[in-house]
Amino acid sequence: MLPRRVPRWQQLVTPEWLAALLAGEAVDAAPSIDWRLFEVSSDFGQQAAQGHIPGAGYLDTHQLESGPLWNKVPDAALLRVLLEHGIRFDTPVLLYSRNPLCAARAAHLMLYAGVQDVRLLDGGFAAWLRSGRQVTTGAPRRYPAAESFGSRFPARPDYLVGMDQVRGLVHRDDGVLVSIRSWGEFTGQTSGYSYICARGEIPGARWGRAGHDGDVQSMSDFHHPDGTMKSAAEIQAFWKAAGIHPAKHATFYCGTGWRASLAFFYAWVMNWERISVYDGGWLEWSSHPGNAAA
Repeated sequence: MLPRRVPRWQQLVTPEWLAALLAGEAVDAAPSIDWRLFEVSSDFGQQAAQGHIPGAGYLDTHQLESGPLWNKVPDAALLRVLLEHGIRFDTPVLLYSRNPLCAARAAHLMLYAGVQDVRLLDGGFAAWLRSGRQVTTGAPRRYPAAESFGSRFPARPDYLVGMDQVRGLVHRDDGVLVSIRSWGEFTGQTSGYSYICARGEIPGARWGRAGHDGDVQSMSDFHHPDGTMKSAAEIQAFWKAAGIHPAKHATFYCGTGWRASLAFFYAWVMNWERISVYDGGWLEWSSHPGNAAA
């Protein structure tokens, strides 16, 4: 049984639920036929080959984003990747990763593309291992390719914004720019990244929290110690205290998009309707000479 603690509760699944689904058992909120399960990582599948959830395919973040700014690949390339992995607009997709930010990055871009049913394993691969579930070695599964996406692409372009839109956002009464970065990054004590020299924030941004200083992979403010999502009430309480609420269009950003993608996904499962990610984040913003910094 899935925990019904958020409006889109079925999009955040437990190891127990996933294991039952894989075993062919009847489960609550079962996806339609031809669902896909993927491990998402940025290591070209090295860890997945050593042990992954049975039946899982593999998706690498290098297929979804590219340097030097690590923004989303062009739409045509994103569509090609989805089709190569057998993903149409109506294909239910279940994602997990060892670093939950990898799966969140993929989830956000799939929702942007228009995939209607995207789910994350709450707590990621670590939760699967803690539950004592089976892993398998060898090459991940290869799903048959899809011939077409079957719908307009991208179906939700509003889920992704660029630098020009961000420049105007802070002057709008109906929008809020949300920094999903550590306190040290937000206050300019550190850039957070070895490859980002500039420190500071985009002027007008509100602090939406993230995790531990010095660890850009940490989202501890959003997670229980076991890596599962905190309650919607807890997250919305600290967002509300910072002036971040669903009545305004919330645009999330971080350094390069991963932490922002997880905050976006949590807002989405909480049924926030006006949300987006600024893909370029602090890396893009700070590298442009015409942009101010707070």
